[in-house]
Amino acid sequence: MYLATTGRRPDAPPRPAGVGRRVPGTVVALGAVSLVTDVSSEMVTAVLPLYLVLGLGLSPLQFGFLDGLFNGATALVRLLGGRLADRGAGRHRTVAGAGYLLSALSRLGLLMAGGAAGGIAAALAADRLGKGVRTAPRDAMITLSAPPETLGRAFGVHRAMDTTGALLGPLVAFVVLWATADAYDAVFVVSFATGLLGVVVLGLFVPADPSAPPPRAAPTRPVPSALPSALPSAAPAAGPNAAPGPAGTAARSTADPAFRRVVAAAALLGAATVGDSFLYLLLQRGLDLSAALFPLLPLGAAACYLLLAVPAGRIADRAGRRIPFLLGHGALLAAYLTLLVPSGLPTAVLVLVLLGVFYAATDGVLMALAAPALPAAGRASGLAVLQTGQALARLVGAAGFGAAWTWWGPRPALVAAALALAAALTAAWRILPGRKARR
Repeated sequence: MYLATTGRRPDAPPRPAGVGRRVPGTVVALGAVSLVTDVSSEMVTAVLPLYLVLGLGLSPLQFGFLDGLFNGATALVRLLGGRLADRGAGRHRTVAGAGYLLSALSRLGLLMAGGAAGGIAAALAADRLGKGVRTAPRDAMITLSAPPETLGRAFGVHRAMDTTGALLGPLVAFVVLWATADAYDAVFVVSFATGLLGVVVLGLFVPADPSAPPPRAAPTRPVPSALPSALPSAAPAAGPNAAPGPAGTAARSTADPAFRRVVAAAALLGAATVGDSFLYLLLQRGLDLSAALFPLLPLGAAACYLLLAVPAGRIADRAGRRIPFLLGHGALLAAYLTLLVPSGLPTAVLVLVLLGVFYAATDGVLMALAAPALPAAGRASGLAVLQTGQALARLVGAAGFGAAWTWWGPRPALVAAALALAAALTAAWRILPGRKARR
């Protein structure tokens, strides 16, 4: 069981040995916010493919464009959110709160859009704008609240709580659809109310200024990391006067060669990633599931992610974060290949398990991989650059797969996606620093 600590003062003495094993209270509070918010967002995500493709009659190409917009068309906003969060103490929570509120309000946009494609696109864009604004400040608060050697565990705990919301969201959507005879409007209303609750939790329980852990003079063992050249150069910049301002700090941190290699590898792999909604649609077609049961598909992946997020983070802390990150994408490749065999219940279960493994080994691990290379004063900006590159790449991947499905059919499109991911994995293996580089 992971115990939460209370907030620490900036002038507090260094933690004694063993205290670093606890998860800071800020991480737990942010996990609670993400849990509630994910219940809200996953309610919509679970029903969105059916609502757009089956309910409104959008083609796979149109859905691919909107899905890409839903996941990646907020690059500039991500960068802006990171820059704003780095401008002063307490800004991280303010910027993140604005993002959470915007996402909650987007549910009302879906409710008022009706069947208008423009209104739906605007509502989806508003939701992604909110996520783009909040993600980098939130992850920066996690890295500023936990020691560098336990970042994998901290992100694992946060992602596990986040995924609990992702697990509950489709269940709530299923219950609402069952109780209202497939009334999508009711799902949007409940999602809006839940999203507002997340904003309230953020304001009440997340401190405005998370404390960065003090530097350690003599660590008992080296921190396993795939960024050896970045760690020494980033350490002196951790103080409040390390850079003249957010812009200069962000420019210096993102210019680090090791960090740029992480960004390049994440973007390359993201471009070969098929959106989860497409995979769920393929499973729905193979199993011939009813519309009411469709929201239950993400539960398998979310349950696996929930179970593996913390162990994956601990393994990454001990063994290095490069290998788990690459192996997670290998699990995604295995999911693509599994979808090419005749569909059935065992196939569906295996695909959902592999998706859970993919997210557990890559989501928080990627942030923990990159964060030690970034100075505290520019951490939100640096993480925003990384998240932006990945989001833009996934926009290209989702739109490309939607076009391939429309022109060639689902099976040839999936074969092309598997080949692209295999090539991207080979390239990422060479791009990311290996063990020899750490010496």
